[in-house]
Amino acid sequence: MTSPNIVVSAKDARKIAMGAFVGTALEWYDYFLFGTAAAIVFNRLYFTDLNPTAALLASFATFGVGFVSRPIGALIFGAIGDRIGRRPALITTIVLIGISTGLIGVLPTFVSIGVAAPIMLAILRLVQGFAVGGEWGGATTMAVEHSPVETRGRYAALVQLGSPVGTILSSAAIALVLLLPPESFDAWGWRLPFLAAFPLLGVALWMRRQMEESPVFLEIEASAEKKPRVPALAVFRRAPGRLLAGIAACMLGVGGFYVMTTLIIAYATTTLGVPREQVVNATLIAAFGQFIALLICGRLVDRFGAPRMTIAGAIITALVAFPVFWLVDTANPVLITLAICLGTMSIDIVYASTGKLLSEMFQPELRYTGVSVSFQFAGAVGGFVPMITTALLAANGNQTWIAAVILIAICAFTAVGGFFGSRMRVQDRVVSAEHAPTAARVDAAS
Repeated sequence: MTSPNIVVSAKDARKIAMGAFVGTALEWYDYFLFGTAAAIVFNRLYFTDLNPTAALLASFATFGVGFVSRPIGALIFGAIGDRIGRRPALITTIVLIGISTGLIGVLPTFVSIGVAAPIMLAILRLVQGFAVGGEWGGATTMAVEHSPVETRGRYAALVQLGSPVGTILSSAAIALVLLLPPESFDAWGWRLPFLAAFPLLGVALWMRRQMEESPVFLEIEASAEKKPRVPALAVFRRAPGRLLAGIAACMLGVGGFYVMTTLIIAYATTTLGVPREQVVNATLIAAFGQFIALLICGRLVDRFGAPRMTIAGAIITALVAFPVFWLVDTANPVLITLAICLGTMSIDIVYASTGKLLSEMFQPELRYTGVSVSFQFAGAVGGFVPMITTALLAANGNQTWIAAVILIAICAFTAVGGFFGSRMRVQDRVVSAEHAPTAARVDAAS
């Protein structure tokens, strides 16, 4: 593109980033809620005819099913976002996420309707995953394209704050209902956090409708350049190396994170016998640490660059992998809390970098698809990490060095992705109004 620079203001960038963040917070609320429920509820209420280990594996398989549909959502919503607009794609995804999550709250159990119960649970999980497939990539793309190049790290990290905020909301909701007597919790208490998705959807949808279309997309629309008819095919044909590097760079932020949360929750409660509410509280405390870590690391990304921060985060997480599981094996709630905080905050160094790293690897006309497919293909693999690791632990006497080695392997993939990603960057012409007062501005409201 040869037209003048697109000028954006910090005020507009913050507004869009907050709108993207709210929707992403709902996304992660729904996903973390399902992950926690998979560890402490679904294995007992939806797979009751299996032994405890098999039930937990089946529950995690249902959790992982949502990750299978995420790449499909990335392809579909990527096409909508790159051809029709970022905004309509994001409004659609948030509606589907909220509705599918809320419906889980009214789903009958195995005792009520038999095998239809886990099947319906899996279907709702598939819909949820399909919508999430286009949510994160679109939210990140919108935040980045509304931000000046020199501050994209911090605004992309604002979107990532949806992860700890979603964890805080879902963990707090679960912690509250766990205060109920066990029979009340199993009968109806666990449903309340899922039903809360409906009012949260109303708030997120209102904020999404206030978002303006991306100025970068509007410029593509106004230019004479022809957009790819099928963005996904264009990404696979024109940028396969970028796609592979993007998938690798995202592995730790998805697969590694679920090792630190979903896997540890299940292992601590099922194998070590730690009370459920204590482990859920540990994830809640860790989420506050994540919030701070992401804010700090977003600034560091602007200073040192997303590739360097990705590699540094992967190395640091690999170094703490064994200590984290040594702490978990103590079965001491305080040390388990410390372990989850240490692990998740290490991963956040990478997670804060992911949005900027991926957005810089794909041309604007393919960005929504490229970013979404990279992240969600990594998610399709990472979503099954808790199930695979649980199976390996069960087969080897619950020796947690296995989980540590798996985490280190994931770190290696991400470090390689960050290394190659640094050599594939695409520079946009988006600058701040303060630094380019005479540049032509694309009015996002037009």
